[in-house]
Amino acid sequence: MEKLRIALIGVGGMGSFHLYSSHAKNPRIELVALCDIIEERCVNAAKELGRDDIAIYTDYRELIDNEKLDAVDIATPNRMHSVIAVYALEHGLHVFCEKPDAVSVEEALKMKEASEKNNRVLMVMRNNRYYENSQYLKSFISGGGAGEIYCGRCGWIRRRGIPGKGGWFTTKSESGGGPLIDLGVHMIDLSIWLMGNPKPVAVSGCTYTKFANDDSESDSENSKFGDAKSDGTFDVEDLAMGFIRFDNGACLQIEFSWASNIKQEKRFVELRGTKAGMTWFDNGDAEIYSEENGKLFDTMRHSVSKCNGHDAALRHFTSIVLDNAEKDYVPEQGIDMIKILQAIYKSAESGREVLL
Repeated sequence: MEKLRIALIGVGGMGSFHLYSSHAKNPRIELVALCDIIEERCVNAAKELGRDDIAIYTDYRELIDNEKLDAVDIATPNRMHSVIAVYALEHGLHVFCEKPDAVSVEEALKMKEASEKNNRVLMVMRNNRYYENSQYLKSFISGGGAGEIYCGRCGWIRRRGIPGKGGWFTTKSESGGGPLIDLGVHMIDLSIWLMGNPKPVAVSGCTYTKFANDDSESDSENSKFGDAKSDGTFDVEDLAMGFIRFDNGACLQIEFSWASNIKQEKRFVELRGTKAGMTWFDNGDAEIYSEENGKLFDTMRHSVSKCNGHDAALRHFTSIVLDNAEKDYVPEQGIDMIKILQAIYKSAESGREVLL
């Protein structure tokens, strides 16, 4: 069986999720090396895997320069995504990267250009596309069941769930922003993908930082991500709301928060079409609202299996590289995503709509 020789760069946080939920279980991957600025993380991971043959590095450049690899998987803080990706691509390696694609449009463009110049695959995590309810709704829409999708709304809102407070998550120079860039990529991408990937043309938005000094107990498991620092930085938003217009006339409302006075955390996508509307639920279900013979009716679709979206995305990347499988993500989608996020931050600062 042909295998993909890969190295994981960034072993903490989502990197550990990639490692144990995918790489360690994928028979088509040969995990060659681990890299993290905290060497102990790599050492402990290798021990837990029972692998004393895995090379360990603290510098991604030394790793790429010294090891015989096919690809790298990048799961570092956001600022380093594009830096490492471009270095790897220019050294002839395929790249899988955790979201967001980059912290600026300029950096996302560098990634795309390096991928094209060196004829290497560049794929960024879009795990929500692979869940059963996502695939079901995509098939329903593609088959014409919804008619024209002309509007929708999406969000991921938490009551209290600030990740790594004071660490890189809440430091704009490292993360690029707060919940908009952390959570927004997920649900905005899923919405736009279901809508058929229309091009964004304008956005408006507002951002707020109201809970930087709030020490309430978190109700979100996701708040455990990152390394908190009691004397660290918090210069990002904790809530963002906005509105996106597309070239086909469709629109999308968005809301993302790490902390809000709401009843409970939830993720959602709601889309409305001329033949049917639909809701994507974070428990794996999907519901369709339509009519037949002049009567309104609803159809609830319950998920049968609990798909691991991250593992599915990484396996698809493996199939693209090894089998030339059709890509379901292209870098242009990532550039459009970062354009949206940057423009919302700009709109929040200026108080005006921003054209893309």
